[in-house]
Amino acid sequence: MEKDKDIYFMEIALQEALKAEKEGEVPVGAVVVKQEKILSIAHNQVIQLADPTAHAEILALRQAAKITGNYRLLDTELYVTIEPCLMCAGAIMQARIKRLIFGAFEPKMGAFGSVLNIKDFNLNHYLEIKSGIMAQEAQALMQAFFKKRRGTEVDVTGATRNRLVL
Repeated sequence: MEKDKDIYFMEIALQEALKAEKEGEVPVGAVVVKQEKILSIAHNQVIQLADPTAHAEILALRQAAKITGNYRLLDTELYVTIEPCLMCAGAIMQARIKRLIFGAFEPKMGAFGSVLNIKDFNLNHYLEIKSGIMAQEAQALMQAFFKKRRGTEVDVTGATRNRLVL
C-alpha cells in the first residue's frame, strides 16, 4: 500500500459519509479492516431504517460480525469519520476492536475524549485509539451538512435567521 494506511481507509470512510449526506443522513462513514483488507463499510442510516441504532459504526460492526461468523472482531481496526458516541463506544468495546481510528472529535456526543472517555472506565478490553486522521475534511463535511440542513431565511425586515430543515 503506497499511501499511509490510516489515510487510505479514512478516505474510504469519508466517501461512505458522502453517501449518507446524499441520503439526508448525518454524514458519518465507517470501515472495518482486518489485515489491511476491508471487511465492511457502512454509513449512518437512522432515518432510512427508522432505527436509532443504525449509526455507521454499528452497521459496519454488524456486517463484519456476519462475515467473520463471530461477534468478537479480534485483530480488527475501525475507521470512523467522527468520534463515536457512547452507544457505539459500547459496541466497539464488546466487539473487541483492536484499534479505533477516527477523524474529528464530536463535542456534543463523543465518547472517546469529548464528552467523556470510555477508556476512563475500568473495562476488560484495551483499545488503541488514534484521532485526527483527516479531521478537517470530516469536520467540514459535518459543518456543511448542518449548515445546509438548518439553512437560513430572510424575514420581512431583511434580517437572517436560522431555520431547521427536516
